[in-house]
Amino acid sequence: MTIGLLSAPTNLGLRPPAQTSVPGCAKAPEALREAGLHRRLAELGAQERGVVLPGRYADEAKPGELRNQLAIVEHARRLADRIGGLRADGLAPLVLGGDCSILVAAGLALRRTGRHGLVHLDGHTDFRHPGNSELCASLAGEDLAAAVGRHWPAVADLDGLAPYFDPADVVHAGCRDYDEELQETRALLGAVIPASRIRHEGVERAAHRILEVAGEAEGGYWLHLDVDILDPSVMPSVDSPDPDGLDPDELTGLLTALAPRAIGAQVTVFDPDLDPDGGRARLLADILVAGLADLGRDA
Repeated sequence: MTIGLLSAPTNLGLRPPAQTSVPGCAKAPEALREAGLHRRLAELGAQERGVVLPGRYADEAKPGELRNQLAIVEHARRLADRIGGLRADGLAPLVLGGDCSILVAAGLALRRTGRHGLVHLDGHTDFRHPGNSELCASLAGEDLAAAVGRHWPAVADLDGLAPYFDPADVVHAGCRDYDEELQETRALLGAVIPASRIRHEGVERAAHRILEVAGEAEGGYWLHLDVDILDPSVMPSVDSPDPDGLDPDELTGLLTALAPRAIGAQVTVFDPDLDPDGGRARLLADILVAGLADLGRDA
């Protein structure tokens, strides 16, 4: 299947890194272009299919609402339409974010056409929600909870389609052993595989376990990648770096095993503002080309 490259340079789901500043991950698609990602994927047959621009970032939220909630919902609807269009054209969407809030758009697009699985590769479970925290405000740290219907309906139940992914069809992999929501996700999702287990048991066994769950989903599975799954010693250019992450070879191996059967994928949270010489962008481009070259081949 041919890859359809779509940029979604949103930073709406993140808290500001400092007063009067905005998160830099909106610059990620163009930083990856500069690092050669688009050219290299085009040489493998990928098609560029444009960009879905977000609304203006504003660091404000009313009680019981997300930061930038209206803009997030509006962007999610437009991005979902574009993802659906790529799939209707027979392409495997590869969405370059942006922050993790774009998972709501992917979930909405897929739920419109049936039931699908989700492989959530992330350094955090992203499972903060109103039922376990009074600090809900930034969807990029709450995206998985929203995707399985555990968040405020304004974001988790667009068009009455909650949950976008049935929890039984979802696998999370890559969080650290000290993740606050680790036990809750283990009790709810189809499988949860921390980074320590991937390192201990090996990439091949982890991929096999992921495919045992998500690979059985009725309509195939979507592949979410937050690059903070990598250890900050090799990828410090993210919003919330935590130690004990994967190394580039482990992540590349995991993507290589999972991408062929995925119906699409997204890449999130790379922050070019934290990559002044472009070296991390080039590393990420290498990982994505090697790991996602066969995206959708066997879907």
